[in-house]
This record gives sequence, C-alpha cells and structure tokens, in this order.
Amino acid sequence: MEVDYIIIGCGLAGISFCEQLRVHDKTFIVFDNKSQQSSAVAGGLYNPVVLKRFTPVWKSKEQLEIALKMYARLEAEFNVKLDYKIPVFRKFSSLEEQNNWFAASDKSTLSEYLSVQLIKNTNLCIQAPFGFGEVLETGRIDVPCLIEAYKLYLLKREMFFENDFDYNKINVSENSVQYKNIQAKHIVFAEGFGLKINPFFNDLPLVPTKGELLTIFAPDLSIDFVLKGPVFLIPLGDHLYTVGATYNWEDTTNNITKKGKDELLSKLKTLISCSFEVVNHVAGVRPTVKDRRPLVGQHKTHKNMFILNGLGTRGVMIGPYVATQLFKFIENGTSIDKEINIARFE
Repeated sequence: MEVDYIIIGCGLAGISFCEQLRVHDKTFIVFDNKSQQSSAVAGGLYNPVVLKRFTPVWKSKEQLEIALKMYARLEAEFNVKLDYKIPVFRKFSSLEEQNNWFAASDKSTLSEYLSVQLIKNTNLCIQAPFGFGEVLETGRIDVPCLIEAYKLYLLKREMFFENDFDYNKINVSENSVQYKNIQAKHIVFAEGFGLKINPFFNDLPLVPTKGELLTIFAPDLSIDFVLKGPVFLIPLGDHLYTVGATYNWEDTTNNITKKGKDELLSKLKTLISCSFEVVNHVAGVRPTVKDRRPLVGQHKTHKNMFILNGLGTRGVMIGPYVATQLFKFIENGTSIDKEINIARFE
C-alpha cells in the first residue's frame, strides 16, 4: 500500500491534521489503539480568555477562525451536530474581581470577548452574590461525537487501524517511510501522552497532566450557559452537566480516583446548592508542555518524520491552527511559528 501520510493518533491533534490532508486531496491512513484518553474526556470548550487571570488566549482570534470553519465543514459532511454555541459566565467571588474584569475589558486584546454588562444571579441553586461576567465568542465542541464520526468515516474507507503501532518496524529512507507493507512519503506522530514511548521524539519535554471529569444529573439547576467558578459546569442537555476538571501531575494512568471525584464534588458544592446525582466519571492524561505551547515540527535527522502534540487543555481551539501550520510547513515550506516549533528546545 502506498499513501502520502501515515498518521499516529486519532484524537484532536490527529483529526485536525487529517482534515488538512482531506481538503488537499492527500492520501493517508491512521493508527490509533485507544490507549490515550485525553481527547475523549475533553470538556470541549472553546473560550478565547484565560479566566483565572483575565488575559487573552495565545492567538485566540486566528485559532477560532480556523477551528470553527473546520467543525462547520465536518458537521455538514458527516451530518452530525458538533458545535454548540453557548456563553460562558465567570462567577465573581468579590468586588475586586468585578473591578479586575472591567479593567481587562478595556484592553484592545480583550474588548471583543469580555462583556461590560454585569449579570446578576437570579438562580437560587447557584451561590454567586457578586454576579457574573459573560465571555463572548464561546461554545462547546462535542468531542466524543467528533471522534466517533471521524473514525467511522475512516473505517468505511479502510483508512483506520485500531491496533498498536510498533515503532521498531519503521524503516526510514531519504524519500519515504516504510511500515510493514505500507509505504508513505511522510509520517506524523499525534499520539498524545503516548509520545513517551516514541523513540523518535520522546526527548521532548511533554508533561503528563491527568484530568478527571464528572457528569451529574441536576434537574433543579436549569442553566443554559457554562458556569466557571472553582470548577467548570457545562450543560449537556436533559439536565446533565459536565463538572471539571482536576489537574494531577503525578498519576499517569487513565483510572478514575476517589481523590479526584472528592475534589470535584467539594468544589462543586461551593458553587451550587441543589441536589444532584453523579452519573459518570472519566479520566485521561493531557499532553501538556511547561511553556504552554504545543510541540510541532520536524525530526532533526529524519526529515520525513513530524510531530503534532502537546495541545494541553485547549485542544479544540488550538488543534486545527497548529495542524494548518504543520501542513503548510511540510507541503509548502513555510515556517512554523517559533513559539510552537520543537526547535525551541534545541
């Protein structure tokens, strides 16, 4: 079998790059063994503001422009609903936070994203005496639906292999990559935390950050916005809400923990006062980087090997942007942004 590309990983990074290949009529196959769960447990929010510090997300405007076009195209082609437009309300814990919000909204980089209208809390189930600030241009991507639909598309065309990838069976020459009976021009590794067992790129400073999420059933809560307080509360419909997320830098398993659940519940109970039932609990390890920038670039020796990784907690926004950068670098020779190029670690 001959293809243009072999892709390792079918999470947000892998799918984003596959989309570049699809729209440019490149042939490819994908390997994914389901060992990495970071995309599957992603909350899926796209939000151009860092709500802890009221600062703009890096290149948020460029990211949103590329990402939202990609999701709209996939909705139309796959006949699925992926993009749910929904506002994000940031709970204020004090008058000082209110003042910081309005000061931030005056900045040119944030004025189009931070509403200057103070929203009073009228929901008896929410504990927010200082009200909320509304973030604009936000929404939620249904990541599990995206991954399922994309895999189904690939399976129907015999472009997807759901098994382990054996790094030892790669033979690299100057102009091609041979893997078993497959010959490709290029190979792109987008395997998330699985990078740690990749002998070609495992020297890169990927930091595992485990996250846990709960799904709760709360019929009395009745909100139609994402609520950000000590945790995110994301409405899913039918009185179901995602609660997340935790950050654990020690545990690198995909196992759910009592400690993670207790932490989320403890914080949730300071945010809402109504009764609820936990109906699901999931965990996954996010591929993060200390400088909070993705890992994108070319192998130092093997010039037809590439990496697309380290999307962190904002994969639905940044994935399509960095995939576009990598594709243009490979096919057109354009440079990769210095802030995300793995050459920054040399």
